[in-house]
Amino acid sequence: MAMGPMGGRGMRPAEKSKRGLRGVQLELFSYSERIKLPMLIALVLAAAGAVLTILGPNQLSKITNLISDSLMGEIDLAAIGRVAGVLLGIYALSALLTYIEHYIMATVTLGLSKQMRRDLCAKINRVPMSCFNRIAHGDILSRVTNDVSTLQQALSNSLPSMISAVAQLTGCVIMMFVTEWRMALAAIAATMIGFVFMFLIMKRSQKYFVDRQESLGTLNGYIEEMYSGHDVVRISRANDRIKETFRGMNRAVYEANRKSQFLSGIMQPLMNVIGNLGYVAVCVLGAALVMNGSIKFGVITAFILYVRLFTSPLTTIAQGMTQLQSAAAAGDRVFDFLQEPELPDESKNLPAPQPVRGEIEFDHVRFSYPDHPEKTIIHDFSAHVAPGQKVAIVGPTGAGKTTMVNLLMRFYDLDGGDIRIDGISTKDMSREEVHGLFGMVLQDTWMFEGTVRENLVYNRTGVSDETLERACRACGIYHFIETLPHGFDTVLRENVAISAGQKQLFTIARAMVQNSPMLILDEATSSVDTRTELLTQRAMDTLTEHRTSFVIAHRLSTIKNADLILVMKDGDIIEQGTHESLLAAGGFYADLYNSQFEQAS
Repeated sequence: MAMGPMGGRGMRPAEKSKRGLRGVQLELFSYSERIKLPMLIALVLAAAGAVLTILGPNQLSKITNLISDSLMGEIDLAAIGRVAGVLLGIYALSALLTYIEHYIMATVTLGLSKQMRRDLCAKINRVPMSCFNRIAHGDILSRVTNDVSTLQQALSNSLPSMISAVAQLTGCVIMMFVTEWRMALAAIAATMIGFVFMFLIMKRSQKYFVDRQESLGTLNGYIEEMYSGHDVVRISRANDRIKETFRGMNRAVYEANRKSQFLSGIMQPLMNVIGNLGYVAVCVLGAALVMNGSIKFGVITAFILYVRLFTSPLTTIAQGMTQLQSAAAAGDRVFDFLQEPELPDESKNLPAPQPVRGEIEFDHVRFSYPDHPEKTIIHDFSAHVAPGQKVAIVGPTGAGKTTMVNLLMRFYDLDGGDIRIDGISTKDMSREEVHGLFGMVLQDTWMFEGTVRENLVYNRTGVSDETLERACRACGIYHFIETLPHGFDTVLRENVAISAGQKQLFTIARAMVQNSPMLILDEATSSVDTRTELLTQRAMDTLTEHRTSFVIAHRLSTIKNADLILVMKDGDIIEQGTHESLLAAGGFYADLYNSQFEQAS
């Protein structure tokens, strides 16, 4: 796998899709059928509210004419009051419809974003492990958080505003032509110039909105990767190089934001200028028409409001298109991940054998990672493990030890051969069934913010304090837990100092509490000192008693009492037997063991 900056795994975001804005909209409606009707109702209400708004200038024109006609006589206050009442009713109904529309859209889009995050979370558990070798973890997190939020905000705010703007724009055009066609032509001619510039800017800026979402996802992935290995970065004195790489990625985010925001930011002042030109055209032409008696003064008042109501939707549409462009880029990334190939349906697979005896057969196993099918990792692996045996897998780095465990757990599917548990092929069992058969203690410890008890009984119920105490005493951490302020109920936060070795012992105790019928220990004693290792080794012996267990270890001194030692090299078993028999054979294992003994000396 290609190495990324600072030795990272070189994971990259998924390739850009070519859906575009319309494609994302179609994808969105096919994704959730339930949003169609509420969104349609909300958009109709938005359009109705906009139509009511454009009826206002006509009523104001009547009021202006009533006042201007009465300048030389008595003003008809009753008539003005009637018209004002109608005007007030129109604006109140428009405001009510707009409020209902906003409420519906907020409810629908928040529910949609909740559904998307839930589906993304579920999707993470359904995609094959190879997906995470291709897409950075931080990039996936960015899709779950940033991209879903961007999509939700655009749908909630921009889409109704744009529908309302289109309705208002259309209504204004109709009302202007009904009121005075010559002034309507002048106002439209002045403002239509803005449309041309708006679409030219939109066409040019779309790619920058896509780049913004992609570069932000890449930056999130890099930050997550570097901060998870912060200790290594500091020890390696790689801060300057990290900063340089970060500056480059940060610069890419800045440039994408700058270009997209600069181009979209031009729209607002542009529409203001166009709107002012519309005012000038209406006032000049209207004054000439009033002077020759073609129209009344109230028409100019109405048209000044019409121009404002006509240019305002153009600005709203321009801003809405800017947000929808961001939403299209975000939605593209969300749907790309939701459409990643999934693991096959396993609902009809066989159940795990009951009771579990723990007999395991590796039958001519072959495997290569999906991203590199040309590079075979496991060539022809065959071995038989009897129930209750403790099997040690040893060999140099890259021999395929951890890969074999991953295949046993069905994290990946085989290229050839078979693995059988109690005579049942793991391919015929669901992955969850296989996972439930094994307890695992990995080299990389994992603890979350919660109580000591919650960390130990993770995902199990009905675990008694006696069971917890017995497991913790066996692993040598019971005294440490007693020193904590609240014992098993102490919340593990950053202020609770836990060493790497203690974290390792916690994970071993967790495996004891889980009490699975089979066990996998991947470098389980790598983070403990020699004294603790002896205690841990005794705990391991107790834990593995009467259980089929697989132990991956570089310290060969820890697997002397294994029932079977499998020596791997370049993806094949080259030797197998007990510790004594392999030493007596004087082969590869003996060389490994003697070299470690010499180093220790």
